[in-house]
This record gives sequence, C-alpha cells and structure tokens, in this order.
Amino acid sequence: MKIIILTNEYPPHIYGGAGIHVTNLTKELAGLDGGAHNIQILCFGEQKEYSKNIKVQGIQIDFSFPYHDTCNKKLLETLFRNIFMTGSVSKADIVHCHTWYTLLAGCLIKRILNIPFVITAHSLEPQRPWKEEQLGSAYKASIWVEKTALENADGIIAVSQFMKKSIQDIYNISHEKIRIIPNGIDINQYKPTFNQEMLRLCKINPDKPFVLFVGRITRQKGIFHLLNAIKYLVPNMQIVLLAADPDTKEILNEMKEQVRKVEAKTSNRIIWIDKFIPREHLITLYSHASVFVCPSIYEPFGIINLEAMACGTPVVASAVGGILEVVIHNETGFLVSFEPLDTNNPEPYNPEQFARDLATAINELILSPEKTQMMGTKARETVVRHYSWQSIATQTLEFYEELIKKKI
Repeated sequence: MKIIILTNEYPPHIYGGAGIHVTNLTKELAGLDGGAHNIQILCFGEQKEYSKNIKVQGIQIDFSFPYHDTCNKKLLETLFRNIFMTGSVSKADIVHCHTWYTLLAGCLIKRILNIPFVITAHSLEPQRPWKEEQLGSAYKASIWVEKTALENADGIIAVSQFMKKSIQDIYNISHEKIRIIPNGIDINQYKPTFNQEMLRLCKINPDKPFVLFVGRITRQKGIFHLLNAIKYLVPNMQIVLLAADPDTKEILNEMKEQVRKVEAKTSNRIIWIDKFIPREHLITLYSHASVFVCPSIYEPFGIINLEAMACGTPVVASAVGGILEVVIHNETGFLVSFEPLDTNNPEPYNPEQFARDLATAINELILSPEKTQMMGTKARETVVRHYSWQSIATQTLEFYEELIKKKI
C-alpha cells in the first residue's frame, strides 16, 4: 500500500499533540507487515528525509503574499502549501490528513487520484473560538475548509468518544463514517526517569515538591486559570511552567504581566521555562513532578496527560473533552469540573471557583505523598495497558484497508 500523510507538524517542527501523533503513527505504520507499505509524508517546513519506505518532504514559503489583514497571512500561506502538496502526489492508494491545515489538499488529491480520503480529527475549529485572535476573519475560512473536508472524507478517525460526538453534532456527519482510534504513547521512551542535576540546571529545587504545566501559551491550555489558582496553593512548593510558543504577541505580554502579579503575592516559587526543551529533559521533569496539571478548557484527547502518566505522575486536569476518557478520577489523578460559559465559549462560567477547585486537587496530592505515589503507579499501568502506538497503527491500517475495499 502507498500511503500519503499530509500534516502541518512534523519533526523538528512539533508544537502540539497532532505532531506527536503523526510522528509516532507513521513510524509504526512503516514497520507493519515487515515494512511492506510505502509512506510519503508532506508537511510544513524544510524537511527532506528518505529511508527504506518513508519519504518526507517539507513545503516552504519563499515569497510574500499580498494581504489586507496581517491575520489572514497564515490562511493564505496554508492554502498555497495545500496546492503544492496536491501537485507533489502522483500515485497513492489512500491519503490521510491531520488538522485543517492540510484538508484542502486532501479533498483535491481524493478527486484527482480517485482514492479514499481519511481525516484524523484532533480538534474542531468551531470549538476553538480563540483561534480568531490568530487568524482574524480568516477563522471563518478555516471552519469552512474543515466542514467541506469532513463532508467529503471517506473515513474520519476521532481520537476520542468526545470527538466523535462533536463531529456528529457540529457537522452532522454520519456515525458510520467515523472510527474511534485514540492517541498513543511510546511507553519505552516515556517512563520514570530521574536526574536531579537536570532539575538544578532548570533552577528547580529537587528537595521541594513541584507542580508541572507543559503547553503552548494559548487560551485553550488554560494556563491563566492555573496562574489564578496559585494563591490557593499550600506553601513551600514550586510551580514549574514549561510554557512557550504564544499564539500572539499580545497573549505573551498578558502572560508576563500575570506571572509578575502572581509572584508578588505568593511565597511559592514560579519557575517559567519559556522555550521547549529536549524530550529527554521533559521526561525527567514529568518523572520528578509531584503533580502534572492540565487546566485546558478544550482538549479533544490530551496526549500530554498520557506522557505524564507514563512517567508515573498523577494528573490534575479539567473534566473536559477526551481528558475524561484518559484520566481516571481518584485512581490516576483528579478531574476538576466547571460549567462552560456557553456553547460557543468553553471558558468556565465561574473562573474563580475553577481556580479554587484546581488548587484543592493539587493540594490534596501535595499533602499526601502516599496517595501521589499510588496514583502515579496506577497511571503508568493504565498507559501501558491501553495506549501503545503499535496497536493504534494496526487499527489505522485496518481502517485504510476497509475504505480501499469499499472504493473498489
């Protein structure tokens, strides 16, 4: 089988769960059936890689687009890359797209080559209203691209039951078209790994407990709610924020100001690491953390929680989306609920109460090392049992085969 994978993110340009998913999925697909399948990956960037049965080609932009609104630039560059991707594929058995950034190319390749078109829905544009800060009026165009592609796809992979229901509710897509295949984790890479010297290099005191946040600086990840919760945390602890890649300059400035205000009112140390670090260092941070916190207001799956759990760390997370299917309340961590503002705005109706509840869950683990250890052990066991990438690649290949047979 010749498989075309279209993605925005691919190493070394990874900034979210979709990129992690594509990287691991393609690696496992390439190894199935003794390496019998050829995989062509087209992505955003300058990548050029060739191996036995994987070819990676990055699509770059080397000229300036005309635009009336600077926020529209990202959409225009995306559409150009999609046209380039379409012209770069001459033959294939199936095309598989990840995120709205490549969906136009998927639609075109499906028609031109008359092959099945698959989409993995990692998130949905209408559920991410803060994207308008990045795209401006082009946000409406990204929703249109996504809607059109989902309607034209032969098969859709939802990473959680939550995502399946969202696809059906928002876009009225038949449930028969959708297959649930979750995200996965490399359990041999993400495992308890300790190095106190690395903590010291990050200015973290290894003798004091710390709470860890990892994520982009964006409304979706709820980092401002965590900052608001710090005033309710017990003393003599550390809050480590591995937070980078801001959506806009404005949100970065807001983050800086909020951290400054919180630091002035708490005795607890805030350590802000404002750039992403090598994976082996990240695994060490996960492993040493007393608690991993995921205060996202929208999370179709939440692969970041799997990473922490695989390293033996319990999770305190928002009870939203796919997180409800990953974190087992009172077994592998705590789920913190909140009532959304309304159907079009997932921000909590009572943000102050949400901040208090986040802090209460964190404090319970910080004050009970025995419970923390027990939940961390259970978290690791859960990940090993249910989320290996080999299983996920096998399920994906079986879905491809079903769609190809239907096309014939």
